[in-house]
Amino acid sequence: MQQTRIIVDNRERNPELLAFLNRNGVDLTFAQLPIGDYILSDRMCAERKTEKDFENSIIDTRLFEQANRLSNSFEKAVMIIENDGSERVMGRNIILGAILKLHSEFGIQVLFSSSGEETAYILNKLADKEQQREGREPRLAGQKKASSTYQWQLLILGSIPGIGPTLAKSLIRHFKTLKNVALASPEELMEVEKIGRKKADKVFEILNSEFIQNEPVS
Repeated sequence: MQQTRIIVDNRERNPELLAFLNRNGVDLTFAQLPIGDYILSDRMCAERKTEKDFENSIIDTRLFEQANRLSNSFEKAVMIIENDGSERVMGRNIILGAILKLHSEFGIQVLFSSSGEETAYILNKLADKEQQREGREPRLAGQKKASSTYQWQLLILGSIPGIGPTLAKSLIRHFKTLKNVALASPEELMEVEKIGRKKADKVFEILNSEFIQNEPVS
C-alpha cells in the first residue's frame, strides 16, 4: 500500500499535530499554500482553526472570504475547528449561524476537534480515504478543473465574492444562461433564494462595470 501523503502549509506548524502524523507514517510535504492548511487529495483541502481564531475570523469578516476561496479551489473543502481552551466571546447563535452559512452557501464540511492530536487523526483518516480508497493523490495546484459547459458556468459565477458553488447553481438554474445573469437587475437577482441586496449588488457590479485598469493584471 502506498504511503499516505499530506501537503502542509509551511506556516502551519503545530508540533503535536505534526508529530502524530509522523508517528502514523504520513509523508509530510511542506509548501506555501495559496489557500487552506492541508491538501489531502487533488480535490480535498482542509483549513484548521482554533476556536479563538474562528471567532476572530468572524469578527474581522475574513472567514467567508477564506471560505469562498476554499470552495472555489477544491471540490471537497473541510474546516476543522479545534478546541484551544479559550473562553468563548461570541454568542452561541452567532457561531452556529456562521457554521450553517459555511455549509449552506459554500458547501464546506465543518468538523470539531478536541486537540491537535485529534485534528491529526481526522486529517489522516480523510487523506487515507481519498488516496488509498479513491486513488486521488494530493497536488499543490488546488484549482478546480472544468470539463463541461455547466462546470465552467459554475466556476465563473462561483468566483464572485460571497457567491460560492451553491449560490452559483441557484443562479444558473434560475436564469438558465450566464448572459441572463449578467442582464438581470439587482431586484431580479434577489428573486433567487439567499441572494440578498448586498450579494445582488455585488454580482451586478462585477458583471456590468466597465473595466478600468488601476492595478497590474497577472
